Amino acid sequence: MTLAVSYTRTNDGVNAPQVSVEVDLSYGLPGFSIVGLPEAAVKESKDRVRSAIINSGFEFPNNRITVNLAPADKPKQGGRFDLPIAVGILAASQQIEQSALDEYEFIGELALSGELRVVSAVLPTAFAAHGEGRAIILPAENAKEAGIIQQAKVLPCRNLIEVVEHLNNKKLLDHYKRADISQQESSYTVDLSDVKGQFQAKRALEIAAAGGHHLLMVGPPGTGKTMLASRLPTILPEMTEQEALESASIASVSHHGFDPDDWARRPFREPHHTASAVALVGGGAKVMPGEISLAHHGVLFLDELTQFKGPVLEVLREPLETGKIVLSRAARQANYPAQFQLIAAMNPCPQGLDCDLNTQCQCTMEQQRRYRKRLSAPFLDRIDIQINVPRVSHVDMSNDEDSETSQQVKDVCVQLEKYNSCVSRNQIMH
Repeated sequence: MTLAVSYTRTNDGVNAPQVSVEVDLSYGLPGFSIVGLPEAAVKESKDRVRSAIINSGFEFPNNRITVNLAPADKPKQGGRFDLPIAVGILAASQQIEQSALDEYEFIGELALSGELRVVSAVLPTAFAAHGEGRAIILPAENAKEAGIIQQAKVLPCRNLIEVVEHLNNKKLLDHYKRADISQQESSYTVDLSDVKGQFQAKRALEIAAAGGHHLLMVGPPGTGKTMLASRLPTILPEMTEQEALESASIASVSHHGFDPDDWARRPFREPHHTASAVALVGGGAKVMPGEISLAHHGVLFLDELTQFKGPVLEVLREPLETGKIVLSRAARQANYPAQFQLIAAMNPCPQGLDCDLNTQCQCTMEQQRRYRKRLSAPFLDRIDIQINVPRVSHVDMSNDEDSETSQQVKDVCVQLEKYNSCVSRNQIMH
């Protein structure tokens, strides 16, 4: 009887608790069983692992094989456990030295040919492995994601043969080196100077960016509310590396996945007004992060605010106060950070003409009352800055004076943030 242990990690929100893959080879009728609360995709790994080992030219042991994924109380899902299971079997059958496994963590799905396939939610796993002082061996396609962690030992590989050769010191894998975050400049195709007129609204946007204030813009259609909101990320200070890693970790575990080109850029999320409460705060059978967590350290823009259902907006009240969301389900619980900046836009009345000086609103008082009642007082109380955005006159449209660029405004915001400047309501009004 031979026992071998390899190490990997499972997903738990943005955390990645360690999983010990214990492989036991015993006498008896040949068999292959996996225990330790595996889900369907993990149970199916038995056939993938067997074919991958054989097709890679290694010997699959003709024993009773028991694989235990410990601890047993943590759910395990996905094909990420294929590689650690295969490595454990090869170590238990003495095709790999057991002592070689102690310094590494493994993650990757195996093709029947032994090739390694890309997996999701790699960044939290790599971050946790780095914290334990271990190197991580993973598919080559995931190297760019795991490699954004500074000084992390990331060893990308293409197939099972390369992994075994590295562990047996025959042909060592190369460490992945990432580009410096300071070299990744945030380039945008839009600029604040594109907005003509609306000097008061742009001033409010600058104050919101400098102080991290939530902002509500009220005005008729066509006044540039959406245009202003889309340019807020261009004037926000650059994220620190820690902030960028937190934001990237949330994207990594979500359905959207990690974007290697924009991970250092502040996120900008713009859900449709038909979005449900689960879409905003997160949830589902696998408890995935919602829009508020995907906007962590960035901007959440809610256009047509009054068209969102009342209960959907009310679920934002706690995250706006605490900067996090706790999602509890029958079988599990997940905590996700949600420190976002809320920017919202709405029409002043059902017809959207209340602020238009050239058109008289034809809504009745009862219609206006019901319209404003769609937003509760506690929700509005959490929005620091609320401004009117009227239509722009022809004179302002043709006037380019004092049209600051996003970079000029950003420089001011950076200085205000640097010295912890605060903006009072009296300053906002002036």
